[in-house]
Amino acid sequence: MICVPPTQLTNLRGKSVKTVTNNKESVSEKSSLSEAAPNPLMTRRLRRRSFLRGLGATSALLVPATTALINNTKAQSSSQNSDSGGQLTKGDASILRFLAAAEIIESDLWEQYWELGNGTLDFASHNPQPGTTLTATNGNAPYIKALQLLDGDMPQYILDNTDDEFSHANFLLAYLNSKGANISELELLVGPHFRTLDKQANGTPISSRATGSTQKPRLTNLTQLTVDTSFWGRYRDDRANPDLGGTNFVQAVPSLNSGKHTAIPRTDADTTSQNGALINAIAFTAGFHFCFIEIGGTSLYPSLALRVRDPEVLRIVLSIGPTEAMHFQTWHDKAGNADAGNPPFTVSDPINNSTVTFTDLTASTNELLQANLIMPEPCPFLSTSFPVCSIVRPTDTVGAAMGAVNALTADGLFTGQTPEFFQLLADLASDADQARR
Repeated sequence: MICVPPTQLTNLRGKSVKTVTNNKESVSEKSSLSEAAPNPLMTRRLRRRSFLRGLGATSALLVPATTALINNTKAQSSSQNSDSGGQLTKGDASILRFLAAAEIIESDLWEQYWELGNGTLDFASHNPQPGTTLTATNGNAPYIKALQLLDGDMPQYILDNTDDEFSHANFLLAYLNSKGANISELELLVGPHFRTLDKQANGTPISSRATGSTQKPRLTNLTQLTVDTSFWGRYRDDRANPDLGGTNFVQAVPSLNSGKHTAIPRTDADTTSQNGALINAIAFTAGFHFCFIEIGGTSLYPSLALRVRDPEVLRIVLSIGPTEAMHFQTWHDKAGNADAGNPPFTVSDPINNSTVTFTDLTASTNELLQANLIMPEPCPFLSTSFPVCSIVRPTDTVGAAMGAVNALTADGLFTGQTPEFFQLLADLASDADQARR
């Protein structure tokens, strides 16, 4: 396995971020998505297949609730040594594989938020991780109380968002299987192989040890986040669009975009530290992180829809994507209540050696910060020669999948993961970005 060092570039969101892309393997975007693309990634794909075989990946189905619906074992096994989509085009399969990977990642992080922020069982969907059964944790009372400073219904919203991500991951895995598409990479993500995040080298928990947590190793890290809150200004700015070069959008909480911050209590000590101030800051951080995660999906689905060929696959992408936007607007409304009615609230975290300051956005008269302006402000779209239009932004399809990986990496969500994990995500993203209609 060749590990690719991070390099620096500017992604679609107009922000300089780290990417796991190998510059020597990058491919210029074609001017037309319908144009036949060459296959410069064959060497990388063969290397990936060798990597997967070395890890012992198999074609075993990892979607127990849907096994009875799938009768494509022959097609599945015949495609394991290629990027074949089975009955799907390679491009459509690559897009769905990347979206499934994103939903698997979301399922892991939302499960952590649910364990501590709700902990009751009322799920329509099951955890996509094979061999796991959700058990009631009853949550973490101080964390729940702090979350309810944002809205009294936060525990219910957290459960619902978790359930939705479970359903997305389960459906996409089952659909890919039903079409005989290769899911070896997804089996690694949804299985135990990369779920190793437990503690930092100094012993600080990554998987929470606080009351309510199942304390199992995780795929994602919610304790060392750098949360980009520029979505706040981006959706309030009527003069700029990242697809048309807009950058440097106003941050709702500038200090969250610097240093490392935890969005969950690491131990019960976090729930009482500084007379309860730290747990309030942790809950407010979570509120803005909920927005950051869901705004990513809000843009990712329509961006990749532009590359889809099959009408049924397009229907899937266009049907799941808007739920991400619904999630975002819910969290967008709640995050604005952080520190409502109070003077600026500053808290230091001695473990992450970071400081965060929340201000009362409900009292702001700056339209780029005003809390209740949660509807997307009309902005330039396609060309500044057209009238402004209220839209999701960005939706430019060029590099959309890799842009999502870059953003989540910069967020700190994968801090502690292995080079193989980053390579796998880069491979999936690159394949999705190479898809052509």
